[in-house]
Amino acid sequence: MARATDSDLAPHELRVLVAVADTGGFSAAAGTLGLTQSAVSHSVRGSERKVGAVLFERGRTGARPTPAGEKAVTHARRILRLLDVLTAEARGAARSDAAEGPLRIAAFRSAALHLLPPVLERLRARHPGIQPQVRIVREVGRGTAGEVADGKADLGIATLGGSVPLPSGLVAGGLFEEPYALVYAAGQAAPRSLPLVDWAENCGSYTRDWWAAQDWIPKATIEAEDDGAVLALVSGGQGMAIMPALSLAGAPNSVDIADLGPERPTRQIGYVTTVELAGSAVVRALVRELRAVVPVA
Repeated sequence: MARATDSDLAPHELRVLVAVADTGGFSAAAGTLGLTQSAVSHSVRGSERKVGAVLFERGRTGARPTPAGEKAVTHARRILRLLDVLTAEARGAARSDAAEGPLRIAAFRSAALHLLPPVLERLRARHPGIQPQVRIVREVGRGTAGEVADGKADLGIATLGGSVPLPSGLVAGGLFEEPYALVYAAGQAAPRSLPLVDWAENCGSYTRDWWAAQDWIPKATIEAEDDGAVLALVSGGQGMAIMPALSLAGAPNSVDIADLGPERPTRQIGYVTTVELAGSAVVRALVRELRAVVPVA
């Protein structure tokens, strides 16, 4: 049997590393953990000796993880989460209901607004012991997958198949193909002649080739913060937009939606989780409900 050694980091040391990274300083971390600043400093120095690397850059403005520290904090978050899952599933198994405890979900805005509500309703009905926690994350750069990889979420609702590779240690599952459509203020006779309203999360690598081949699509005249702002601007007659189906769920009567034809672009919506959490009861329960809910198309 493997035994703990003096070089192993204990759970309380992992919690200190995460708290310092999350709060940006030793003093703030001490307040969060109910410790003294000297205790936090001592713990971090001990962890650095065990790891053999400097984990935080200290400065007058606080503490920032070094590259080694970022790796350590990511693993610390994921290990601590697995310890929580161990406790919850062992406790649940003793009562013949292993699906209980917190479930951290990262989702982009339209998925959080239009896909997750019926999923979470079904989840709560079947597993009242699960406590979902949803964070909205912009689906740009590392997006929701990055939140999962960094140990900040158990599962992310993500756009799959883009040019950004899936971070190592994650697994993904597809849910549905989401089509794009043309949307414009109701009554416009020539919507394709209108200026374009767009936002940063739109038109990923999966739609870029299609987008580039459309000579009728101008460069965006208005860049909005999110798809909700785009829809409001279009509704107000400021231009037209090309938007995915989830963003158009519940669109007001003041806009018209036109199909872009058989060659219309689509994006794949799915989920990502870690290899370790993929088999956990809470993640498996959520995936079952995601697959059971038919998205708005």
